[in-house]
Amino acid sequence: MMFKGMPGILVVVIGVIGCASTSSVRLGDASHSRPAVPWQQVVVYSDAAHVPGRYEEVALLHTTGHWGWGNEGTMYNSMKKDAGKLGANAIILDSMSEPSAGAKVASAIFGVGGAERKGKAMAIFVFPPGDSSATGKGHQ
Repeated sequence: MMFKGMPGILVVVIGVIGCASTSSVRLGDASHSRPAVPWQQVVVYSDAAHVPGRYEEVALLHTTGHWGWGNEGTMYNSMKKDAGKLGANAIILDSMSEPSAGAKVASAIFGVGGAERKGKAMAIFVFPPGDSSATGKGHQ
């Protein structure tokens, strides 16, 4: 039968297409790194005003994902995973953009690129309350 192996191939293709991809640019002194944080423990803040206390900027995050195979949650999780690997325990969202309707149509009909969601965020380390090492570092 011709389609016997197709379900497995389809799962692999959907898995590859459905992923969001995050790249990061570390800020500050690269020799001052922290241990990794499990991505499930990385907190998402909508803006800096919501961060409770002092923090230090760790990295700029840039995420892309195909508009048809994911959502903002997929992109946020990708950012959280990258931030956690860098020792950040939170991210501050910057912007999220959707492709235009024309780009979506061109992608669907002609298979051309450019129909990607894009997001930016700042990976940060939020100091615990009363942490003396927070003196003179980061923002409030």
